[in-house]
Amino acid sequence: MKLSTGDIAILEQLQQDSNISQHELAEKVGMSRSSCWRRIREMIDIGLIKKTVAILSRRKLGLEITAYLEVSMTEHNETTKSQFEGHIMNLRQVLQCFSVSGERDYVLLVSTKNMDAYDHFLNTYILTHPAVRSARSTFTLREIKYSTEYNLQ
Repeated sequence: MKLSTGDIAILEQLQQDSNISQHELAEKVGMSRSSCWRRIREMIDIGLIKKTVAILSRRKLGLEITAYLEVSMTEHNETTKSQFEGHIMNLRQVLQCFSVSGERDYVLLVSTKNMDAYDHFLNTYILTHPAVRSARSTFTLREIKYSTEYNLQ
C-alpha cells in the first residue's frame, strides 16, 4: 500500500500517542477532523492499524525477567509447526514469537515475575512439548531502547 504524506503524518502521531483527541490529531496533521477520522477508519479496515493498546511498565507490574527463548523443533513439517504455534498462542508469558532462519526454528520473547516462574514456564510449557527438541534462553540485563514505533519515512 502506498501511504500518502497525510497517512504517514497520522500514523506517526498515533504511534506516539494513540490517546490524542481527534481534534488535536487533525490539527497536528493539517486535515479536517472528518477527513482525518475517515483515513484512520480506512487504515483500520484494511488492517494497517491492527489495534490500539496501553503499553504497561513491566517493572511496575513486578515482571522482573525478560528472556529471549530460542527453540529448536524435533521435526520440520506443517503438523509439528501448527501444533507448536497453537500451543504458544495460549501462553500469556510469551509476548512475541517469530519463526526464524538459522540454527533455531523459533525465537520467543518471554516475560515472567522471577527466575522461579521462568523455570516453571520453561519446564512445564516448553520443554515438555512433543515438538520441542531443545531450547536456549538469553536473559536481558537492562533495557537500552524500547519502541513500538515503525520508521515510516
